[in-house]
Amino acid sequence: MKTVAGIRFKKPGKIYFFDPGELHIEEGMHVIVDTAMGEEYGEVVIASKEVEDSEISEPLKKILRVSSHKDEKIFSELKAKEPEALRICEEKVKKHGLEMKLIDCEYKFDGSKLIFYFTADGRIDFRELVKDLAAIFRTRIELRQIGVRDEVKRMGGLGMCGRELCCCSFLGNFATVSIKMAKEQNISLNPSKISGRCGRLMCCLNYEEEVYEEKLKRLPKIGAIVKTEDGTGEVVSIETLKEIVRVKFEDGEDSFFKKYEVKDIEIIKDVEESDDAMSVVSEEERRELEELEKLEKSESNDNNDNI
Repeated sequence: MKTVAGIRFKKPGKIYFFDPGELHIEEGMHVIVDTAMGEEYGEVVIASKEVEDSEISEPLKKILRVSSHKDEKIFSELKAKEPEALRICEEKVKKHGLEMKLIDCEYKFDGSKLIFYFTADGRIDFRELVKDLAAIFRTRIELRQIGVRDEVKRMGGLGMCGRELCCCSFLGNFATVSIKMAKEQNISLNPSKISGRCGRLMCCLNYEEEVYEEKLKRLPKIGAIVKTEDGTGEVVSIETLKEIVRVKFEDGEDSFFKKYEVKDIEIIKDVEESDDAMSVVSEEERRELEELEKLEKSESNDNNDNI
């Protein structure tokens, strides 16, 4: 067992484990920690606790100290300088005629580096820009290209649910999302309905996916032939979370429908996985969905810092 404390450097952001040593660390404290990029200022979101060795990556970096009044002042002063640094960088970007959109910037706590975050459609040659910025700020300059998800995460906003975007409130990492998830959850495949503010598939499609996958293993597919207490019929619809199927029965020229719990039916003949959901979308929507899938596969959604 190891004693660790969970530290977060941005809100929202990934939680990293550090070794508290002999320090008494409580949730809500601000601390100075040792990282691969030097000293950093972070907030304690998980107080000191013991975890299994298998849950952490060795070796753990150390918490150097609980932040002092001096540390708090340094951190506040650096944060106060960032808006002006961003303004100056925007002017230099225009001067060099670079096709890039600046999103944010941040000073490292020890003042050894100033990082500018930007988005762009392709690769940008910003070597001359870096020279100009280094001469102005007299510190190491790093320009870091980020994806559209990270852009929205930094800018903030509200989702279609009316609440603050997940990536701006609690989501530490971006999980892989796919069109298949929307199909399995029986959500309309209209691209505008399953895309977030970033123009990519909504992260919340991933939240219940494990539950849907587990339940769908026990459920017949639409079109399957099942045996019920009322005879043999065809499954025409499924209520996945309730594990209820709607069955169609033929009685001569007439037909009728009835719902059953999955435990009350026996699957006589199931069907292969179909793509019926895609058959009801327009050609334009199909192209948009294919483009969304392509972007999901090609983009790197790794927003973890090298701590």
